[in-house]
This record gives sequence, structure tokens and C-alpha cells, in this order.
Amino acid sequence: MARYDCDLFVIGAGSGGVRAARIAGGHGARVMVAEDDRVGGTCVIRGCIPKKLFVYASRFAPEFADAAAYGWTLGETRFDWPTLLANKDREIERLSGIYRRLLANAGVELIEARARLLDRHLLEVGGRRISAERILIATGGRPVYPPVPGAELGVTSNEAFHFDRLPGRIVIVGGGYIALEFAGIFNGLGVDTTVVYRGPQVLRGFDDDVRQAVADGLLKHGVKLLTRLNLKALARAEPGVAATLTDGRVLRADRLMFATGRAPNTADLGLAALGVALTPTGAVKVDEWSQSSVPGIYAIGDVTDRINLTPVATMEGHALADTLYGGRARLADHANVPHAVFSQPEVAAVGLTEAEARARFPHVDIYRTSFRPLKHTLTGRPEQTMMKLVVDATSDRVVGAHMVGDHAAEIMQGVAIAVKLGATKAQFDATVGIHPSAAEEFVTLRTKVPAPLAKAAE
Repeated sequence: MARYDCDLFVIGAGSGGVRAARIAGGHGARVMVAEDDRVGGTCVIRGCIPKKLFVYASRFAPEFADAAAYGWTLGETRFDWPTLLANKDREIERLSGIYRRLLANAGVELIEARARLLDRHLLEVGGRRISAERILIATGGRPVYPPVPGAELGVTSNEAFHFDRLPGRIVIVGGGYIALEFAGIFNGLGVDTTVVYRGPQVLRGFDDDVRQAVADGLLKHGVKLLTRLNLKALARAEPGVAATLTDGRVLRADRLMFATGRAPNTADLGLAALGVALTPTGAVKVDEWSQSSVPGIYAIGDVTDRINLTPVATMEGHALADTLYGGRARLADHANVPHAVFSQPEVAAVGLTEAEARARFPHVDIYRTSFRPLKHTLTGRPEQTMMKLVVDATSDRVVGAHMVGDHAAEIMQGVAIAVKLGATKAQFDATVGIHPSAAEEFVTLRTKVPAPLAKAAE
């Protein structure tokens, strides 16, 4: 008779938890998963997928306008917000159903209830007690509200996917990727959009040239960008809200959206009582094998606050399942993880920023270009694409690649393979470009940024 009810109990049926569960199940482990919300997690339900669908919707207006330059005559166009929401919801339900089938096909038992740890091998799940040899925390994160008066009058990205009507004016507080993605979405759908960010420049942590190019692009697209300012208070002002900023000015809008950070979902899981070490922000501390401070209790994904990206969570979950049940111990590799921001203009990067490279290597070469995409030589739209390579001059290895412009994410995925494999600048140069394309610029960059103009490490 089995000592435990299951070999692995997973709390959270998001991308990371589902991947870990189904791979472990495929290896023959007895797996249970608890989820107290819809199956699919942040990415499928209220993150990557619906947000990207909204981005697609927001890009049609300029495409309609640009068509005239290519000889097309279009009739009257009209956008219907309820239609977008209904179609988005239908797609989310489809994807959630796929996740359910993946679990079922792997022999995983799904329990739709909240789980809480009683000890390192025992959980309370929906009124029943279940024992497990190992427990995996994959509960993700959530958006947080800042501690300002009237904050409850604002919304987060969670609510933005379900507005009953498209606002005429919106203020977005924050300067990270979520803030900028929603700024592009609402601006593209015709909403008067203002971004308020407390820092000197948006996208903290990204390469400085990327940050400047994105800020310039936002302004060109009509987004109002207020930096070095923060929200002081929020008050009701029918039919919307009045936002008082730290410089005293008041912004009136139909909605105010907070994109000021996210927090790990570790509350009321029973972790602290078991001695599971948490960071000051509530993230589960884990070692390189994703094990917590308590043997047999593991954590992956955003709840660990390592690299908060869906593909990273799935990588961690897959590696853990292979290690525990597949007879193949392997670590999740967090080096040179490519990432994108589906802002407008779009951003993608892999590897080190210029500042990071200069802090790490004695000699760094920078190659950078900025140009108007071929498409807009006819439309006249003031779009700019920026591309940049960061090279360790001693080894000639490309240690960072950055792009701002159309299709940045699609292009960077291929470049990321080269950077991951340690390709040199000479090997980039030896690669024949695909002409005419924007992507070819990554293999035709020949002129270094002059050393006196290259930025020093901050």
C-alpha cells in the first residue's frame, strides 16, 4: 500500500504548475493539482494571451490609415469593444480547456479547490486531507495597489481585461512592461492615454538606448508620458476619477490603472508555519534545484521571483519533473533568457545591457543602428527601428542584443539562439542577411559606436 496519496502535489494550475504536473505524470508519478481559480494561470487567463490579443486589436487603426499609401481605399471603420471582449473570453476558455486535457491525458487528478499545507507531507484541500511525498508551490503572483489615499478607486491589469466599456481617458501609473503594453493598447483603440512614472525613464532595467527609443515612440504615437512624478491621491470625480500628482497637478480620467508591481501569491498557504523561508516581498526562497528551505517542498515560477516570465516557469517545472521522476537530473538555465515587451513600439532583448557589459568586461564594443522601416517610406509615418549589439571585445562574443520596432519579438527569438550558443561578432558578420528585411540589420552592423560616445556603466 502506498505511503502517500500521491507522489507530487502541485498547488497552482498555471503554466509552470501544469507543465511540472503533466511531465511528472508522463514519467509515471502519481500527481494531483489544486486550483481555486480557472485553469491556465496568469498567462492564459489574465496575462500574456489576452494582452497580446488586445495588442493585435489596437494595431488595426494605423494599418487602415497606412493602406492608402499602398493604393487601398477603405470604407468606414468602427471598433466594438464588447466584440473584442467576447472573442477574447472564448479563446481563453478554449486554452483553459486544452490545459485541462493535458492534465487528464497525463493521468493527473485536478482538484478545483484551495490548498493549504498542514505539514511537509500533508495538505488540506477543499475540506479533505491529502498526503504527498513532495509538494510544489506554483501559485504565481498578483498585481498590487500602492499605499496612496483612494487607491481602491483604481484598477489593475486584472480588471482592465473586463471593463464594461472602453474609457475615453485613462491614466496608467507605472513605467514597466505592463504599464507600457496597456498604454499602447488603449492609445491604439482611441483612448486618451497618460502614463505617470516616478522614475526618470520608463523600462527600468532595460538598456538605456532601448528605454529612450521606447519613450520617443510612445510620444510619437500620442501617449502622454509624465516622468519623475507619482500619484499622491486618488478621488472620485464623476463619471470617473481625479488623480492628484506629487507636483500638485490633477489629472481627470474615466479610469486609473495601477501597474506598479506584482507580489508572490504565498499568503495563507501555511508556508511560514512550516519554516519555509520567504523573501521580504513574500517570494519562496529556493535553491538552484527549485527546492525551498524545507526538504520536499519546491517552488517554481513567479512565486519565487526569479525571472517572472511564463516560459521560464514552464522551463523550471519541466526541469524539476525530469529531475524528480524522469531519471535525468537537470537544472533550469536562467542565463541569456530572451524577453519582449509588446509595447508600441515593441521591444525585445537577450543578454546583457550595455551598462551591465561594461561593468563585467574590460573592453566592450557597441554596434547600433536606427532607421525608418521600408514599409513607412511610403506611409510617411515617423516610425523608427533601433537595433543594438553588445560585444565583449576581448572574446568577440556577442553578449547582448536589443531591438525596438515592429516584429522585435519574432526577430529576437532567432538572435537569442546565437547569443545562447556564444556566437561571435565575426560569426554574425559572416551570416548572409535576408533582404529586404529589418532582421538583416543584425548581421550587417559594421561600424562601432565611437568610444567617446559609448556610455559608461551607471
